[in-house]
Order: sequence, then structure tokens, then C-alpha cells
Amino acid sequence: MPFFTTTDGKKLYFEDTGSGIPVFCLAGLTRNTQDFSFLAPQMTDHRMIAMDYRGRGQSDYDPDHSNYNVLREAHDAIELLDHLGLERVSVIGTSRGGLIAMALAASHPERLAAVVLNDIGPVIDTSGIAKIMDYVGKQPVSKTYDDAARALQHMMQAHFPGVPLQRWRQMAEFQNEETPQGLKLRYDPSLRTALLDQAAAGAIPDMWLFFEALRNIPTGVIRGENSDVLSEQTLAEMHDRHPGLVSVSVPDRGHAPFLDEPESLDLIRKTLDAL
Repeated sequence: MPFFTTTDGKKLYFEDTGSGIPVFCLAGLTRNTQDFSFLAPQMTDHRMIAMDYRGRGQSDYDPDHSNYNVLREAHDAIELLDHLGLERVSVIGTSRGGLIAMALAASHPERLAAVVLNDIGPVIDTSGIAKIMDYVGKQPVSKTYDDAARALQHMMQAHFPGVPLQRWRQMAEFQNEETPQGLKLRYDPSLRTALLDQAAAGAIPDMWLFFEALRNIPTGVIRGENSDVLSEQTLAEMHDRHPGLVSVSVPDRGHAPFLDEPESLDLIRKTLDAL
């Protein structure tokens, strides 16, 4: 399995498949390379690269949980691109991955050919933050993938109507490991402590400054119609601040679309074709 070692000695897992124009896929807060499993089959003409951030998936956990932050994770992303010898890539960032993409635009704009933000903007709605903090870092109550799938479907059906149980079972497998004792998170529970500490210390950067660094980079935004993370008001202000921005609202989706929806795929293609 492919790993690389960061400058501070962490071994991080990544996947590098296909050929063509490179697309760097950055996952959600608690997720991993599997976050793009539904998109990858639709992108056979691209080289797809994804990574497990430190403390997630198969990557090393960091004993210093303060390193679970957007800036360190952006630095890790640049180190992976250097490891692969890639000077410039397009980026698709889901949720936390979109925040990392904005940080990359501010620190290394020359490395970004185009950016797609999946249901994320510089402002996260308070209702979305509350929902995230309700689950992050807490070991699952469900004992099996089937139990977790039913729980996910029940919890998400208002924002994701009509999504079949099998899709939620896949999501349960991506996010949890099944053990004889029950399900276990596929990430470091200390991520919760990191978020709480950063909020208490006021250590969260002004993401509008980072977003505005995308002004000269082709950028698209995918918003779930039922999103409680990216509001319509924030998206409207993003358009005001980035005149070239393109966006789409995906019906029957909340936070965050799976990226295999026709609307999502069309937006991704339009943004990448802008190159």
C-alpha cells in the first residue's frame, strides 16, 4: 500500500489511480480516501489522487492533537504533491477538504489548476457545526454495519430523501471498522478535542481571506439543496467575491452530496474543462 512520510515523521496513506489530468481529492473532516468511491468510476479519464489526513483512515495518528488543523493538513497535502512530483493539480474538496483547498489557494496558488468545493464555504452554519459536534469523536453505538446503515438512513433521510439503505451501508463501512466488540471509528477520537481547543483559543482562521485567494483560479461550488453547512446566503456572497464562480444546487441532498449525482458531475466537468 502507498504511504509517504511527512517532514515531522508521520506516515500517511494515499491512493493514486488512473491516468490523465491529475485531480487531488480531499476528504471530509472524519473521512478518508473512500470519500470519493462514488465519484471515481465517473472519472476514468483522470488521474485520481486521494489521501488519509493524519489521524484518519490508515494514516498515523498524531500524539499532538493540535496538529489536527486545516493549515497542517494543507501542508501535508503539499508534501504529498511534492512526493509525487506534481507541480499543479485540480482539487475537489468535500467539507473539510474544501477548507484545505482554500488554505492551499492562499499559500500555494501556483499549485492549483482548478478547485471544486463540495458543500462548503468560508462560513459554516451554526446548525451544521452543532450536528458535527454531536457525533465527531464519539464511538458508534451500532454494533454492526447493518445497524449503522439503518441508523444513518434514519438520521439523514430528511436531508437525503430516497437514498437506498445499501448506500448508507457503504458509508457506514467507509467511516467505521467492524470488530468483535462492535464498530470502531476509522479516525482518532482526539479530533474532537482538537476542534474544541481551537474554538476555545480562537485559533480558527478567517476563511474569507483564504477563499478570496481563489479569485484567479477556476472554481466551482456544489451545494446540497438541503445543506445545513453551506447556506444560500454564504453561497451568494461567494459569488459576489469571486465573479467567475460557478455553482449548482443538488436536489434531495444535504451535507454533503456523494458527487455521483448528474448535477455534481456536470459542475465538476465544467470546472475542470475551464482549464
